[in-house]
Amino acid sequence: MKHISTLEARNHFAECLNQTAYGKKRLILTRRGKDFAALVPIEDLKLLEEAEDLYDLKLALKAMKQADPKKRVSLRALAKDLKISLS
Repeated sequence: MKHISTLEARNHFAECLNQTAYGKKRLILTRRGKDFAALVPIEDLKLLEEAEDLYDLKLALKAMKQADPKKRVSLRALAKDLKISLS
């Protein structure tokens, strides 16, 4: 991945966006020599979000396996206890 200062990115913003959007390049923006933020193609962001969703699902399934079935509460019962509507 290419590193570029935030000042340089600001001065060449359109070029940075084009490199990312059309050239599919990832750019690391630096400030005072330290990584600060990143510009990534939208496809990469979508893949990251999918990976996060899969990881969250994995954690949820693990938690469900560890949960005591006798202590589970239905969504309707929880909503009633919290006095909120499901509709």
